[in-house]
This record gives sequence, C-alpha cells and structure tokens, in this order.
Amino acid sequence: MFGGIDPTEVAAANAVAVIGLGRFGSALALELMDNGTEVLGIDPNEEVVQAHNARLTHVVKADATKEEVLRQLTVHEFDRVVVAIGSHLEASILTTSLLLRFGIPHIWVKADSAAHGAILDQLGVPHVVYAEHEMGRRVAHLVRGRMQDYIEIDDDFALVKTNPPRSIVGISLGKTSLRHEHGVTIVAVKPLALPWTYATAETILTSDDLILVAGPAARAEAFSQLR
Repeated sequence: MFGGIDPTEVAAANAVAVIGLGRFGSALALELMDNGTEVLGIDPNEEVVQAHNARLTHVVKADATKEEVLRQLTVHEFDRVVVAIGSHLEASILTTSLLLRFGIPHIWVKADSAAHGAILDQLGVPHVVYAEHEMGRRVAHLVRGRMQDYIEIDDDFALVKTNPPRSIVGISLGKTSLRHEHGVTIVAVKPLALPWTYATAETILTSDDLILVAGPAARAEAFSQLR
C-alpha cells in the first residue's frame, strides 16, 4: 500500500505504468485508458497528480528515481512501463536504469534530444521515443503533399491516407496494376459517409473515397501526388 493506493491489482492485470504526466505522458496515459488499458500514473507534482485523479486507474505523487518508491508501487511487477519524463535528463536516466535492473520486458522512454537518446540506447532501452522529432517528420510529409495522414512503419515503408487519383477511379482495383506501375498497394477504403473497409480486387473507387496506401515511403508519397 502506498499513500492509500494499492497498485498491485493493476500490475496483475498486465496494465501500463506511465512515469511522468507532462503533455506526452498525459496524452499517452489518457489514450490508453480510453482504449480499455488500466494505467498507473506517477508524477512528482501534486497539481499534476490531482489533475489526473479519477481519470487514471491509479495516480500517485512520487519520486520515481528511488528504487524503494518504485518497489512500493509494485512497478517492478509491471510488464510494460513508459518513462515520459523527457526534459529532466537525470531523472529520466535514473528511473530508466532502475526499470532495466528490475528486468521489465517492455520499456518505452521519451528522449528529448539525440544525446539523450544515445544514452538510452547505450543503456539498452528497447524502445526510445523521439516524440517531437517523429511528429515533425510526419507533419513535414503532410505539408508538402496531398496526403491527409502519413505513418512511417519503418525506415522505408509507410501508410498514407489520401484520395485516389483519377486514373483508378471507376474501375476495379484488380485491373489497375498498382503494384507493378507504382509499387504500392491500396489496403483499405472509406467511401463517403461510410466506415473503413478492406480493399479487394473487386473494389471500385470514387473520387470522394479515402484510401490507405501501403508501400515504400517514397513511392507511397509519390502516388499520393497523382491527380
């Protein structure tokens, strides 16, 4: 028990501990809650903790750089922990080192700079998140093209949300030779005022449809530029 809160039940449910409830950590924790994942939130700021009270499964004011505190909160029993401290380099590294020592299998840590990320890599953090950098790259793709959304799956593979070019409107996708001519695949389609559905060889697109295009990043982006 810690401060009247027993997070043991949360850990047993294979939930997520989020350490640091700034903009990134808060958005992540609340999104997890919205999607049915229980969350233990930890932050040293009383006002921040109060702001998340009743919004997370459990939220605690605590110093996550201290091993005894993390053990009292049963963080060592969690399978998934996110360190969203970011701008406080020393606190981020100290907390992360403890989590690695606990042997937690899935750890995500927010890095605010390349140097911060390099240290986390050297520590052996499995997932280093460059939130601002990655969002900046994503927005850059959107700004320069006709895409409505862009998600980079890997260094050279992306998903693009866009409208279909005129050349493939009104004919079944099976007759378009998209993969041969453009190196991409349309994996889903959203007709106007209807939900998303899988695209098939028999799918016939209209100019108002939204489509999800998968393929090498450069080719998917180039396809989105076609009119």
